[in-house]
Amino acid sequence: MSAGRGGRLARAAGSWWVALRIARREARRARGRTALVLAMITLPVLVLSFTAVSWRMSELTPVERADRQLGAADAELSWVVRVPIVQSAWAETWRSDPVDVPSAGPVTAGQVAALLPPGSRVVPLRRWVAFDARVGERVDDGLTARAVDLDDPLGRGLVRFHSGRAPAGPDEIAVSPAALRRLGARLGGTVTSGDGARSWRVAGVVEYPDDLGPVVTLHPSEGRMETEPGTSWLVDLPGTADEALFRRLNAHGVLVHARGPAPASDAVTFAPYGRSAMDVEGMSVSVLVGGLGLLEVVLLVGPAFAVGVRRRRRDLALVAVAGGDDAHLRRIVLADGVVLGAVGAAVGVALGVAVAFAGRPLVEQHLFGARFGAYRCWPEALAAIAAVAVLAGVLAALAPAWTAARQDVVAGLAGRRTPPAHRRRWLTVGAALAVGGAAVAAFGAARTAPAVILAGLVLGELGLVFATPTLVGVLARLGWSLPLAPRIALRDASRNRSSTAPAISAVMAAVAGSVAVGVYLASDDARSATMYLPTLPSATVLVTGSDPDLPPDLSRVSEAARAHLGARTVAPLAEPRCGPDVELCVVSPVLPAERVCPWTPGDRLTPAQQRRARADARCAEPEDQLGGTFHVLVDDGTALPVLTGAAPADVAAATAVLRAGGAVVTDPRYVRDGRVDVRVTRAGQARPDPPAVTAVAGYPLPTGLGADRMLLSPEAAQRLGLSVQPLGWAIAADGVPDEDRQGRFVAAVRPLRAHVEIDPGTQGDAGRPLLLLLAAAAGVVTVGAAGIATGLAAAEGRADLSTLAAVGAGPGLRRLLSLCQSGVIAVLGSVLGIAAGLGSALIILTALNRRYASLWPGPEPYPVVVPWATLGVLVVVPLVAMLGAGLFTRSRLPVERRLD
Repeated sequence: MSAGRGGRLARAAGSWWVALRIARREARRARGRTALVLAMITLPVLVLSFTAVSWRMSELTPVERADRQLGAADAELSWVVRVPIVQSAWAETWRSDPVDVPSAGPVTAGQVAALLPPGSRVVPLRRWVAFDARVGERVDDGLTARAVDLDDPLGRGLVRFHSGRAPAGPDEIAVSPAALRRLGARLGGTVTSGDGARSWRVAGVVEYPDDLGPVVTLHPSEGRMETEPGTSWLVDLPGTADEALFRRLNAHGVLVHARGPAPASDAVTFAPYGRSAMDVEGMSVSVLVGGLGLLEVVLLVGPAFAVGVRRRRRDLALVAVAGGDDAHLRRIVLADGVVLGAVGAAVGVALGVAVAFAGRPLVEQHLFGARFGAYRCWPEALAAIAAVAVLAGVLAALAPAWTAARQDVVAGLAGRRTPPAHRRRWLTVGAALAVGGAAVAAFGAARTAPAVILAGLVLGELGLVFATPTLVGVLARLGWSLPLAPRIALRDASRNRSSTAPAISAVMAAVAGSVAVGVYLASDDARSATMYLPTLPSATVLVTGSDPDLPPDLSRVSEAARAHLGARTVAPLAEPRCGPDVELCVVSPVLPAERVCPWTPGDRLTPAQQRRARADARCAEPEDQLGGTFHVLVDDGTALPVLTGAAPADVAAATAVLRAGGAVVTDPRYVRDGRVDVRVTRAGQARPDPPAVTAVAGYPLPTGLGADRMLLSPEAAQRLGLSVQPLGWAIAADGVPDEDRQGRFVAAVRPLRAHVEIDPGTQGDAGRPLLLLLAAAAGVVTVGAAGIATGLAAAEGRADLSTLAAVGAGPGLRRLLSLCQSGVIAVLGSVLGIAAGLGSALIILTALNRRYASLWPGPEPYPVVVPWATLGVLVVVPLVAMLGAGLFTRSRLPVERRLD
């Protein structure tokens, strides 16, 4: 290194050292502004550090995963197939040759023990067992059940006992704390099965570290556990699982999960568990989302540094007079960002780690549903988070640093403000970025590339940020006709654009993101609601038996339906059958040849063919290669109104056709000249019959339901050579049954081993909580940015307030001025954000619809739906910000003594 270069580096290092000392002193002097900046930097660092540490603790090492799965056992064996297999190191996956082989089927303990060294001991384990129980008047079938002997040391090592003891027989169970709360039971109490046929005594409360949800543990004598598929075996070996044992067990088709890794195979290589190839798209989205968050922090923190530069303009001018050049002035201001960013990073990381450690039990229980591994941090992630925090501080101080380097030294020494000239090139750059960002977002939407869409939105947002100062200046020039307080507020906003524009941009960014996502979610919900077609009328309930040859008892179903559903009608359901010797019997209507679409959705069509298909009326409702799917029932008109929900006149006409020996089809395309062709396909016979097509009288009855049905009259079924088999019952309730009534009815018919079908309906306002959450987040940013900028403007404008007091201004003027200053930021930012958000959403939705417009069969287009509730919240927020500024501002005007 040359002496000249070494000298320059030494001088730069010395200059930075002095700048950092000045920044530390300034941080101590301006404690309020320092606390504000630290809070805005520390909070996101705390959240990210908490997330990183919690995620790191949730990722188990192979040893921890083995301890959790094996407990006190040496290995867990799963006999998967009866041919040799090759397994991965930790038994996450396996392969066999040939690949398509049947499962091993039932396995006994003796067969497993025969493959193990002498002195080994095995204990059966089933990690999933069907279980339901009565809770009050309803049946809860959402519980997870396992079967293992918790009295055995091998089984006991899988759980941690909270209270009680292990189940001693098939009439006892152990439950997790979550299951105890969900069942409303207590230790020593009784739990009844869903069908009411049996009950269990709660013997103990235990916890599985891998599942903190509602888990029930059954005694292994419950059922024929050893011979049922899905049973694995906990093994206690006289030694360790060596390579020879792995090879022997794999040769018999047994998958081995031991405490050590399986030996590597020379023929098959498995990808490392949990380490997939780098997801470029996901990483790009993560980086862009992180960039948006960083930009938001920079915009919120920037005004504080800008005000700090204006308050220190005399000090900076003295540095320039003493020989400091532009680089020295920039370093002094940038050092503020370095110092506050580093302190905020250190405090945020420390608090994030502490909160992650202290709140670990709550996170395990309510977020991850499983216990974590050892207490540990993620040093690489924490270092990256800290570096980003320092970068945010430096970027926030970057614009004020350039402003400080360009200030007039004489004006700074005299204490005069000389706002820098705002060049038109920034407006040009902003407009170019906004237009380019819109184009990029549209291109990404057309290609369904989330990363490209987000990149376009980021560019557009940056363009609006660059154009905001010019817009503020234009509004200030238009405010000459306003009253005194709003005119002064606009003037101050224009003079102090370096602090006002970032605050407005921060509000705009938050509101734009909330509105854009809100419009997309609302449009997606509306699209889903349009695409959803119910399978049954809203007040219809179907009850069928689990045994296809034995429908549930009518009297008990009717009694339960009247008691819990207010049933008006209980109609019988019957289906056609071909006979006992036919394995497959398919009855379906036949679409007339002239109404059949020339193409099927599975065909590979050229763009020209797709356009022709979209223009062909026959292809509006295309069928696949197998034709339309119909639910075929036999009915004389009794169940027709319950199944279709049709108008009385249509029901009467359709019933007349059924009683005349015809059929009713809910798709009008299948009926031609009052006739419908019905095809019966019989398969599985020793000498299968060719499909027979018979024409019967037909009536078209469109229902608007998602399930196509064909109702055959008993006479038509007889003509087709079909028998009639009772299936169940169709119930017309007195209204749409709510969840509580449904639960009580299901519990009442569960002893009949009945299956209940009720259309769930659309989710409706499923996305509304997320929309309100987005609006609330944008509202918090709006109020925060407006409050910060208003407070900084009030501190900066004390001299103007003193002048107003000296010329006789009333005490309420200060409140009104603060209210107007807050309104300039909140209202302008919200208006720009709403416009930008609506524009972004419109571009994305239009691009998506244009992309799908040429496809056949084409998906439902996205409607443009404005979430008025979200916009209502965003409109009210500026009023809240203004009201808060007016209420929390002292009305007494300061009178300061001026020394000239």
